[in-house]
Amino acid sequence: MLSWEYPPLVVGGIAAHVEGLARSLAGAGHDVTVFSLQHHDSGDDAMADGVRVLRARVDLPWLPEDNIVASMASANHHLVQLAAQLGSWRPEVVHAHDWLVAWAGDTLQALFGAPLVATIHATERGRHGGHVPAGMPAAINATEWWLTYEARAVIACSQFMVREVVSGFELPPDKVHLIPNGVDIDQWRSAGARSPDAEAPLVVSWGRIQYEKGFQVLAEAIGALRQRISGIRCVIAGRGSYLPELQARIDVDGVGDLVTLAGFVSDAELRGLLDRASCVVIPSLYEPFGIVALEAMASAAPTVVARTGGLSEIVSGTDAALLFEPGNGADLAERIEQVIRQPDAAAAMCTRAADLLAARYSWQAIAGATARVYQDAIG
Repeated sequence: MLSWEYPPLVVGGIAAHVEGLARSLAGAGHDVTVFSLQHHDSGDDAMADGVRVLRARVDLPWLPEDNIVASMASANHHLVQLAAQLGSWRPEVVHAHDWLVAWAGDTLQALFGAPLVATIHATERGRHGGHVPAGMPAAINATEWWLTYEARAVIACSQFMVREVVSGFELPPDKVHLIPNGVDIDQWRSAGARSPDAEAPLVVSWGRIQYEKGFQVLAEAIGALRQRISGIRCVIAGRGSYLPELQARIDVDGVGDLVTLAGFVSDAELRGLLDRASCVVIPSLYEPFGIVALEAMASAAPTVVARTGGLSEIVSGTDAALLFEPGNGADLAERIEQVIRQPDAAAAMCTRAADLLAARYSWQAIAGATARVYQDAIG
């Protein structure tokens, strides 16, 4: 597998997906090696939960940061060099996760004579509301198109994403396979009892701080609840390029006393927040799947998600979480208030969420489905 991020290097949801999939494949008896990026908390060649993880330093040669496509193409050479450490070991399948590793994936399939499988976690077209602006977005879109063309099989995490990939890259439908993301329930389940504060309800959200993640909508909703729910407060955790603008919007809207931008938090700190949360909100404007929604439900916190993309597919018809119209702060405020004011209904919702996760989103089932795609690609 090739992935730009792998724990402890975590940028977005891809790291959790690749780790969960790799560990489960290894647990099922498959021989798994992950190529990823160097991290100071991990060795450059290490075994973790049965998975061999090779890491490359990709920051040389230095290239201008405003040309991410050129930088990624250059960095992929360092990923390919990791193949020299494999000795006589040869993979039967090369699995590339997203466009950032497209060049390495294509090179390694030729080097090893092994089929390339590509997982598309999101698309540049989707991130821009169905458009492909000129410049860098067009270059990234072209790389995504090329990766899906070169791959023998393509995986997408939701029906929403299957439609986006098939239509956007003009692929035959039978080339694209729907396999959802998963969640390690034990990792997110609290070791003790949850302890939300009824006197000062806490709303929690986290993820990459980008415009399309919709955190600005959550801040608007919290402002609307100031006079309706005494003591309400909100913590948004994460880093990203939209962080300065989000802070500016919070300040201009006068909700800085209610909404805290926590920046990066460790897994332990995040689980502590979730234990105290009266409500978790996933406010995305665009979301191909939404691993954070699975993680929120696995933590047994009442969850509210935007009715968009893969988030809607996870929740619709299950009563495992509440839905609101994406971008609608007033509608989100009503859903948050509903959760906080109706604790019995919220508890029942959490029970249904636990049943849903166990039935549909275990990593064992997802690894099995992925292995079948591998076998078809080899055949």
